[in-house]
Amino acid sequence: MSDSKNARASRVSGTVRIVGAGLLGSSIGHALRSHGVDVVLADASPSQLRLAIDYGAGRSARDDDQPGLIVVAVPPDVTADVIQAELQSHPDAVVTDVASVKLEPYLELRRRGVDLTRYIGSHPLAGRERGGAISARADLFIGRPWVVCRDEETRAADLSLVEGLALEVGAMPLEMTPEEHDRSVALTSHVPQVVASLLAARLGAAEEGSLRLAGQGVRDTTRIAASAPELWVQILSANAEPVVEVLDALAADLREVSDALRSPDAPGARRAVADAIRAGNEGVERLPGKHGQNRRFEQLIVMVDDTPGQLGRLFGELGELGVNVEDLRLEHSPGAEFGLADISVAPAALRGAIEGLEARGWRIAGNTND
Repeated sequence: MSDSKNARASRVSGTVRIVGAGLLGSSIGHALRSHGVDVVLADASPSQLRLAIDYGAGRSARDDDQPGLIVVAVPPDVTADVIQAELQSHPDAVVTDVASVKLEPYLELRRRGVDLTRYIGSHPLAGRERGGAISARADLFIGRPWVVCRDEETRAADLSLVEGLALEVGAMPLEMTPEEHDRSVALTSHVPQVVASLLAARLGAAEEGSLRLAGQGVRDTTRIAASAPELWVQILSANAEPVVEVLDALAADLREVSDALRSPDAPGARRAVADAIRAGNEGVERLPGKHGQNRRFEQLIVMVDDTPGQLGRLFGELGELGVNVEDLRLEHSPGAEFGLADISVAPAALRGAIEGLEARGWRIAGNTND
């Protein structure tokens, strides 16, 4: 299919200008260009801009560019400045941003007296531990929520343009106020980053022998600790109040558990620990799963030899058995030439998957029913 046909079928028409050619900006560029959209890139860093263009995220700006939509994808501490500049430089364009904090830049622009009729804040809930144009991916937003923050001044056509952007890159647009957004991401994104970083910091002084015992639990809970400190200082500072509220509540919960464990034989101590674990069970059950559904799946752990093609063979044989893989985690055993594939399947498929795989010579290391 030609680019012109892609462009006519696209929810986004005309030229889209993206300011900030890092991970999010470049990923949006790649996704839009895959649908034939004309994408213009701008960045304060000439080398970052050239790299993003070389990778195909968009083209350099021309004097005759007339973008209908501008996406600001810059660090939080300069988001308000760039939004203001783009609104002034392009009086006919709708401007959105993808910063992870929505209230602070909005209030700052209000304080400056900027006309925000053509501005709609937004935030795709997507990312990677590594940033930059080199890490950008066209499929980064597929199936991910994309929050859109409208207000009473937002025009329907402008809202449709920003929501069309989200849909075009495969995301699911959700409307929220800036306050609702910031409270939500404090709990689901910002505090998890702090917790993961603090836990991972404990590994720095650990003995080498202890680290050899690290399993999937510590890897799962510290995965995001590899994130960039400079960016997170800006994010946490801009959303400090709701983050502090969650951290204070979490600190109280931790204190309650630690107090119980100081005297585990005291009356009520074991119940306090059990209640904390049970509350965690209930919280996890509320998290939306595949396709946003709150469904429970069964776990199947399969031993996979560390040789080429084994994982593909496992998936192929599960497909032959009519078993759909709902989720997958891989764990490698230190010093062993095999890994563990932790596979989530529908409850009704568990028994057939176990029997079918064992009949084909696979070794089952565990399952939910054990």
